Amino acid sequence: MDLQFAYKATVVSFLCFCSVVCFSQPAVQVKASVDRNTILIGERIKLLLEANIPETQPIRFFSIDTIDHFEFIDKGKIDTINTSSGTRLLQQFIFTSFDSGRWVIPSYVLDEASHIQTDSIVIDVGFTPFDTSKPYNDIKDIIDVEVKEKKKDYWYYIAAAGTVLVLVLIYFITRKKKPKVVAATIISPYGEAMKQLEQIRKQELSAKEYYTRLTDIFRSYLAGRKNISSLQKTTDELVMQLKTLKMKDDQYSQLTQVLRLGDFVKFAKYQPASDDNRLSYDVIKNAVQTIENMMNAE
Repeated sequence: MDLQFAYKATVVSFLCFCSVVCFSQPAVQVKASVDRNTILIGERIKLLLEANIPETQPIRFFSIDTIDHFEFIDKGKIDTINTSSGTRLLQQFIFTSFDSGRWVIPSYVLDEASHIQTDSIVIDVGFTPFDTSKPYNDIKDIIDVEVKEKKKDYWYYIAAAGTVLVLVLIYFITRKKKPKVVAATIISPYGEAMKQLEQIRKQELSAKEYYTRLTDIFRSYLAGRKNISSLQKTTDELVMQLKTLKMKDDQYSQLTQVLRLGDFVKFAKYQPASDDNRLSYDVIKNAVQTIENMMNAE
């Protein structure tokens, strides 16, 4: 009886030892993280995928092609780091979205056999609304400067005027008739911008042509009014230079969104909604008026 009990105890101890050894093997760990969960339309967001593979496990990593409602800007290379317990794999993605709403970055499976997967991540994408109820500031009128007249000897002026009048009469009598030349009307950068904005508001244009003309109007105004070489700059370079204008934060944010949205319409063939077109028009027009008022106040 004692021998039988000792045999059973030995078997149970051996099985427990085997289970401890099996379950103590390090497991594969995966993780997905983003630098923020809320963005405005056109803003960038970073996604980092990470996998820690033990030495006893085969090396493998995620394969990502697309994410619904998001567009990739850059896919980084897979970085491999050797650790004391195995291998660590990292890959960073930079992407954006032009669809407002609450979207989900899905969970990614490392391999079908083990079913090891990351957690899903919720991202909120929004468009800062433009407050059309706020009144525009009027442009200041030109202030007349009183000019003090100097004392004059009117007789000399009368004689000179008479001589000029005679010469003018002789010229008109003897000259040959020439076609009338209409002098070109000089329009200020602000007046030209307002004129062109009114024109595209009344026209039916394609999305690409609409945003091309809308952003060109703003760039041309900056070039003429602020001497900023905006026509030769990329959107990112122009956005950085706009910070020097010291606009309000919300207006600066709205303006940069419209400029980036214009790039995606022109180059990525993105089709914006009609409400986006109206808001973009209001943002550009309000930005031109704000800059003009700031210039007049200086």
